[in-house]
Amino acid sequence: MDHNGRPGKDRGISRRESLKRSVLGAAGLVVMPASTPFSGYGRGENGRSPNDIIHIAQIGCGRIARGHDLPEVLKHDDVRVVAVCDLDTKRMEEGKRYVEQWYAMHRGSLSRADVRMYQDYRELLAQSDIDAVVISTPDHQHFLPTLEAAIAGKDVYLQKPFSLTVEEGQILRDNLQRLGTVFQVGSQQRSTNPWPHFRWACELVRNGRVGALHTVRVGLPGDPPGGDPTPMPVPDFFDYDKWLGTTPEAPYTLDRVHPLDRTSAAGYVLPEGYSRPGWLRCEQFSAGMITGWGAHHVDTAHWGMGAELTGPIEIRAQAEFATGGLWNVHGDFHVEAKYANGVAMLISGGFPNGVRFEGEEGWIFVTRSGSVTSSDPVSGQWLPPLMASDPAILDSRTGPDETHLYVSEEQHTNWIQCIKSRETTVAPVDVAHRSTSACLIAHIAMKLPRTLYWDPENERFKDDEANAMLSRPQRYPYTLDTVEGLPANR
Repeated sequence: MDHNGRPGKDRGISRRESLKRSVLGAAGLVVMPASTPFSGYGRGENGRSPNDIIHIAQIGCGRIARGHDLPEVLKHDDVRVVAVCDLDTKRMEEGKRYVEQWYAMHRGSLSRADVRMYQDYRELLAQSDIDAVVISTPDHQHFLPTLEAAIAGKDVYLQKPFSLTVEEGQILRDNLQRLGTVFQVGSQQRSTNPWPHFRWACELVRNGRVGALHTVRVGLPGDPPGGDPTPMPVPDFFDYDKWLGTTPEAPYTLDRVHPLDRTSAAGYVLPEGYSRPGWLRCEQFSAGMITGWGAHHVDTAHWGMGAELTGPIEIRAQAEFATGGLWNVHGDFHVEAKYANGVAMLISGGFPNGVRFEGEEGWIFVTRSGSVTSSDPVSGQWLPPLMASDPAILDSRTGPDETHLYVSEEQHTNWIQCIKSRETTVAPVDVAHRSTSACLIAHIAMKLPRTLYWDPENERFKDDEANAMLSRPQRYPYTLDTVEGLPANR
């Protein structure tokens, strides 16, 4: 089904055989055994049978993978996690152990799982027995792994935000649609589990329960300054150059990457818990909370506004940026965006965390709980997850001839179901791109002290300085030109 609940297009399951070659060539790769206790399930000439087990690999074994993505994927009987990948070999080994212990506990025998490990995702993508990947990497490492996974014929679940730049998002959208990749972004506020009230709030707004919509207020916190920029030795178990990827060279420090515990002069060990990583607060790798949480709340705003495949036409913003220390993403901020339908979207840390839809006849406010997660910078006050100017609004029901939004049980579950059916997911590539690009052009507006005019159809500003910020230089050899399988006329 598409994002409005209509039946999805055929996503081309026969593409897999023609895309099995390695994305960057197999020369020099360390080939891992393709046979595992989970392999050997029959496939027909035209792809996987709906009854086959889906073989999934986890790329990135950090906080979000362990706390969210792996638990949600592992619980499915029709899925096997057969491989893990991380540039930090300790995290990679911890990821392998996590998966194997999960299968031992929940499936009854440790022998049922023999999870392969890869430090380079390109070696993983070259394995023909892997059907799909979950990518839970830092924001600056979303673009190339997702693009190359699609070229290699894998379906993709990608953690938000969709991209680090607007240009990256455009390239991903165009190529994933061309290749017929079954794609889902981690916008889990679209799914019933664990927050059914987001879809319900958006459905009520789309059906006019607050009257003609005129304003949407999105509450998001900023990040604090800080971080120690003092260079440190790179741990011998971590491929820091590959981790920097497309971004410029920079000295290694724990506060720039992910947290480790120093145990001795000889090296480092992973902590028992995976706390908030420093890269989230460095503009080199992330735009900060405007995409970190904006990818969720702006997506919800777009869903309720009926603006999922467009963007604002005008935008202006102001923000505070740290001048010392290592962390330099935005702090307190305020964004004002205007859409072609006349709706204004305001985004600020001064609003309660959540999304408030305001119409001529009332308002609806929706949030997870009025706070962000415990490892995020601001906890805020607890608020009811769903409120309205008149409680009767929330008790209304939508009729058969009204708009009914896509119902998804859980984000990963929906993706797995769509891998089998080849239907469109609840948060497909075009929707993911528009939600993230609205956040990214807001971030650009924070840097330029004037109203910017955006063309949502051609995805360009009417401003050369702003257009220059739609992309970033890429550091060789982590560049688009190294990727095989792209159209010559891209």
